[in-house]
Amino acid sequence: MADDGHRRHIICFALITALCLTGDSMLYIVLPLYYREAGLNSLWEVGIILAANRIVRLPLNPPVGRLYTLISERTGILVAVFLATATTLTYGFASSFPVWLAARCLWGAAWTLLRLGSLFCILRVSTPDNRGRCTGLYNGLYRLGSLVGMLCGGFIADAVGLRGTALIFAAVTAPAIVCALLLIPAGGQRRRSPDAGPGAGLRACLRTAGTLRIAAAGGIVSLVIPGILAPTLSLLIAAHTGGGVEFAGILIGAASLGGFFQALRWAWEPWLAPLTGKLADRRGGRDKLLYPAFAAGGLLTAALAAPLPLPFWFACLLGIQLAATALTTLTDIAASDAAARAGGHSLLVIYAFAADAGMAVGPILAYGMNEILDINDVYIFSAGLLFLYFLGYRKGTPPPAERRRTR
Repeated sequence: MADDGHRRHIICFALITALCLTGDSMLYIVLPLYYREAGLNSLWEVGIILAANRIVRLPLNPPVGRLYTLISERTGILVAVFLATATTLTYGFASSFPVWLAARCLWGAAWTLLRLGSLFCILRVSTPDNRGRCTGLYNGLYRLGSLVGMLCGGFIADAVGLRGTALIFAAVTAPAIVCALLLIPAGGQRRRSPDAGPGAGLRACLRTAGTLRIAAAGGIVSLVIPGILAPTLSLLIAAHTGGGVEFAGILIGAASLGGFFQALRWAWEPWLAPLTGKLADRRGGRDKLLYPAFAAGGLLTAALAAPLPLPFWFACLLGIQLAATALTTLTDIAASDAAARAGGHSLLVIYAFAADAGMAVGPILAYGMNEILDINDVYIFSAGLLFLYFLGYRKGTPPPAERRRTR
């Protein structure tokens, strides 16, 4: 593992990110069901709003990568935290589509600062022998924000509605400003390398066999999991349960169920993501874990579209959250490996761009398909993407970026 100082730095970065993420995560559970209270007229508008922050990140990745050569990590985090607090507060007052759109674009800028800052930080403090554990530690801890946002957001919204829920989560996010000031060193290291431009990253991808597949993996995983599954899960549950289930004489709504099942993933990620990273650090661990994770993800996503008995269906829902942890952690590790060996920080910018593209397209694609076809068809399509990538990966030679370099 990285030394104690570097480990503390990763932990602080992750916990601040978690606080910033609570309001965004809440929105994916609540907005599809409470969109009329938000002043919106259709689910198509919901899809655009949930994708807007991801679309704006596409052009922002290269300039933010350059920005981190000029500013410290602490400065980048502080700007991100101020933006995150302001946007979550705006959710409580927004009553028109343009205002929602503007707020989500500001959140996109905040997340770009947090995401690229974390990738650069992990690459800087890790080695080939512990990169998986460093990545797993960060991924596991920052997703505690998603745990709080999705689990509590669904229940709070069912009780007080969208606007009250947004104001509560703005109050939760605000302390991250104090945490950034106190926990992140003022003289945080700047990146002095000028390699963060998109052209340099793309050339590095083209020069190195297999690294384009790493970027594609990030794009597909982001399209399917945070792009499609997260924004539509409450709708899928509503379709399969008729709006909710009765437990101990109490009707539990689809928003609460969606928040609960997605929050289960964030509850185990502080332990499972580092464990996945530790296993990936072993010789050959990248390949041995990544291939079956894609296959399992495809099978379980397809099962969610099937008319299974509810106990089996909920078991598959639990399984896809396990597969999501493995897929997101392993693709991040593969990207860091590739960046360490060819392309440097610029390759991470390209990887982040591909992931953001998948997340941006996901909600628009999902809700667009749902208008024409059916929510189950959206999940069959998602399963097909995971299977196709798995089959293509197995036919080719494992990319050099995923092989452990021996000395």
